[in-house]
Amino acid sequence: MAHVSDLIASDIEQYLKHHEHKSLLRFITCGSVDDGKSTLIGRLLYESKMLFEDQLAAVEADSKKFGTQGDNIDFALLVDGLAAEREQGITIDVAYRFFSTDKRKFIVADTPGHEQYTRNMVTGASTADVAILMVDARKGILTQTRRHSYLVTLLGIRHVVVAINKMDLVAYDEKTYDRIVEDYRAFAARIGIEGMTFIPMSAFRGDNIILPSDAMPWYHGTTLMGYLETVEVDDTRLQRTPFRMPVQWVNRPDLDFRGFAGTIASGTIAPGARIRVQPSGKESSVARIVTMDGDLARAVSGQSVTLTLTDEIDVSRGDVMSEATAPAEIADQFECTIVWMHEEALLPGRPYLLKIGTRTVTATVTSIKHQINVNTLEHIAAKKLELNAIGECNLSLDRQIAFDRYADNRDTGGFILIDRLSNNTVGAGLLNFALRRAHNLHAQHVDVDKHARSAIKGQKSCVLWFTGLSGAGKSSIANMLEKKLHAMGCHTYLLDGDNVRQGLNKDLGFTDADRVENIRRVGEVARLMADAGLIVLSAFISPFRAERRMARDLVAEGEFVEVFVDTPLAIAEQRDVKGLYGKARRGELKNFTGIDSPYEAPESPDIRIDTTSLSIEAAADLVIATLETRGVLPRH
Repeated sequence: MAHVSDLIASDIEQYLKHHEHKSLLRFITCGSVDDGKSTLIGRLLYESKMLFEDQLAAVEADSKKFGTQGDNIDFALLVDGLAAEREQGITIDVAYRFFSTDKRKFIVADTPGHEQYTRNMVTGASTADVAILMVDARKGILTQTRRHSYLVTLLGIRHVVVAINKMDLVAYDEKTYDRIVEDYRAFAARIGIEGMTFIPMSAFRGDNIILPSDAMPWYHGTTLMGYLETVEVDDTRLQRTPFRMPVQWVNRPDLDFRGFAGTIASGTIAPGARIRVQPSGKESSVARIVTMDGDLARAVSGQSVTLTLTDEIDVSRGDVMSEATAPAEIADQFECTIVWMHEEALLPGRPYLLKIGTRTVTATVTSIKHQINVNTLEHIAAKKLELNAIGECNLSLDRQIAFDRYADNRDTGGFILIDRLSNNTVGAGLLNFALRRAHNLHAQHVDVDKHARSAIKGQKSCVLWFTGLSGAGKSSIANMLEKKLHAMGCHTYLLDGDNVRQGLNKDLGFTDADRVENIRRVGEVARLMADAGLIVLSAFISPFRAERRMARDLVAEGEFVEVFVDTPLAIAEQRDVKGLYGKARRGELKNFTGIDSPYEAPESPDIRIDTTSLSIEAAADLVIATLETRGVLPRH
């Protein structure tokens, strides 16, 4: 590898010492597809002499096979490491590269430009100090340029370089450059970007990358490398903010040691400092700061440490240790900004897993206040968020968490949303503030609880959830079952889909979003009825597994019985006593389950009823037998 500093040849120890104390700059390249991001990074690696001879030889060979620059080196191939990327000529993943100069060390994230990979751009930007926004001089400001600019602002990146690339393809025209600068300034003013630097360049030819370009004598600003080496990054900012450390692991190797391990998100800590464990609110003092290399007298943000405390208090994974005099906030309802990253839309009312720091909780978007149009910045009404949409939402969690506003602390204010069934990351979000209602609501203690209400009835609470296609026989079986249970002296209530839609849910239609809200409300009603000690029979199509899982999680373990009324579509359609399938086939009824709206059959139901072989009465008897086995029914 060609050396960066003469010290490598003359005094390697001095070079390593100097290298160790260089500042580190993390930056991201973003923008629309084919704007030259990978080529730029490849050029930086090449010009900073951070390539081994065999790497350079391999790129030269690959340039002839995969390259797009004729006989010249295709620098993009230094970054586009995936075979799929080389074949398509695009970046489809986040590629991280390290390089350094005499003045600074760098970690750069090359992110995809295609709209469907916006989620990858968010990943790369989450830890960046500087954003290099690439603009093709031939195309000017595009929708993806605006989207990435908005995300850069949203994610709190304060330094933005607008790299107007491919100037060689517009004959290094100053007017073209001036027009793009004017257009971008107008947009940037609307989203609040202030720290902008404009650089005309050609990543392919090296103009204004390392050295000033002779082809653009009208430009008198900095080169890109000159900017990266000198831009001021406040490395101590996080150390000046209040102490926060999400607990990753309770470290107890033996009976004599109990410590709490994690990475310090912000602030500093020293033995004797007073801390508060959140959300419990218990306080103690730091006894020791333990590391593999011995105890520390002081630890700062970014360090991974184990803290021991002077008091034996309950601390678990997911808790946050905060500075006692400036603790994090505690809440379970928020206004937040969500960037949706999945092909399947975000639907209000649908439960997701939310991961913030080391804590994972169940979360539901209760409402989408508006979606943001990245071109006009107008607020648009929305019932759901599609892929790459950005929305301001209200969020509700199943328990309180410790947090800071994202604007104050990225680590304790940023979160991801995870699909509960697939475990895929589907969204990223920023906490803006706790809703006032979260501070006004408190659980009221009652002396007569569910167990007391169930005991007086001589039965156990239970929710029987009948699911299946329209016409499968859910309501008929549930009705027969309730008659039999009533005759046995059981206290029951039947929640039927059609009946509930005539009252409680009369305002809902049959879109996916309305179906989710329909089941959310019914699940909450069923929970209240189970709390009253009743055996609840719920007969709804409930086509989505996520909502059936939500209904199950609302009640105690063992109280939910999923009954899959398994009837083939052809047979359900033959019955069609309401004439609904006929209307759906004729296009008169939209969003009908089984025709133009999906039904997700249970994968492991508690009871499966095959209506092709069981009568209604036999099906009811099968459910009763299961309830007797579970000890739900009254004693005789």
